[in-house]
Amino acid sequence: MNLYRSKAAVAAGIVSVVVLAACSNGSSASPSASTQTSSSASADTGVEGFVSIHGSSTVQPISQAVAEAFAADNPGFDYEVGGEGTGDGFASFFCTGDSDISDASRQIHEEDEAKTCADNGVEYTELKIGFDGITVMTSPDNSVDCLSFVDLYALIGPESEGFANWSDANDLAAELEAAGLGKSNAPYPDEPLDITGPGEESGTYDSFIEIAFKDIAAARVEAGKITEDQAATTRPDYQASADDNVIVEGVEGSSSSIGWVGFAYYEENASQLKAIDVDKGDGCTGVSKDTIADASYPLSRSLYLYVNNAKAADNPAVPAFVDYYLSDGYSKVSEVGYVPLPDSELAKTVSTWESH
Repeated sequence: MNLYRSKAAVAAGIVSVVVLAACSNGSSASPSASTQTSSSASADTGVEGFVSIHGSSTVQPISQAVAEAFAADNPGFDYEVGGEGTGDGFASFFCTGDSDISDASRQIHEEDEAKTCADNGVEYTELKIGFDGITVMTSPDNSVDCLSFVDLYALIGPESEGFANWSDANDLAAELEAAGLGKSNAPYPDEPLDITGPGEESGTYDSFIEIAFKDIAAARVEAGKITEDQAATTRPDYQASADDNVIVEGVEGSSSSIGWVGFAYYEENASQLKAIDVDKGDGCTGVSKDTIADASYPLSRSLYLYVNNAKAADNPAVPAFVDYYLSDGYSKVSEVGYVPLPDSELAKTVSTWESH
């Protein structure tokens, strides 16, 4: 588990543990940082109390940066920010009532996560806070520059299990194209297919499947090629990790690699990586803050906070922190490498929060 906690309790001598975070470059206001654990501190002025935040490793750097800035102005404020993954954040913390806020790189799943919250009496407010682009990346030594959704399915989808080389996916790509499911960029290089990506606990995993595979997988289910259960998965035989740094390192470590992470993690390591353009059917589009902001990048997605309403009512530190997050602290979204909402959308988020 990737967990940030404030430094206040370290100074107070409560607990001191150092672990590597999901996004580490040594600066806690960036997609990578070292982590200290703590308990709550007290002060005579400002906001006092402890706020527990868990969930998405993609959103984690934003919440960590906001929490650090808020704590700097409020010595009595203490916090923890975990990056277990969106799914684990909902299942293990938020919907059990064990966290105040859940970071999420996708919306909550109504059929299971929201039901668990409801069963446990957890009512919440959903707040959209920004945009991200799932970045498909490889080594700069790889000749592949652009992949379509058909290509991604042929290489990483549930029917590609056992493909050891890129070229092993040529026939599947041709079959998908012949079925009218899109164009491919096959033939692929005859090189080892070294895949490193998020695991099933990750919202990035879910979002990647939802955006890139959903329509193709539905057609393959209808054609009897895969089952309904397979339609919601990737191939299982790749190096999966909840730690975005492990994914980056895995892609860096092979000249014929492929993997996917949130844009901020790619951008921080862009000198050692190559982003692969993505083609949804209307040409190859590279990932950038501009193409994420205007949604022209095919793997763009929204980022969210979920706030436990009862916790916000009982703990004054929670609404104070969220108020700050959506006002003075909001600049952290862009500072750590993500794309902020347009003013009109941010106003809607603020209105949603004020009326919760």
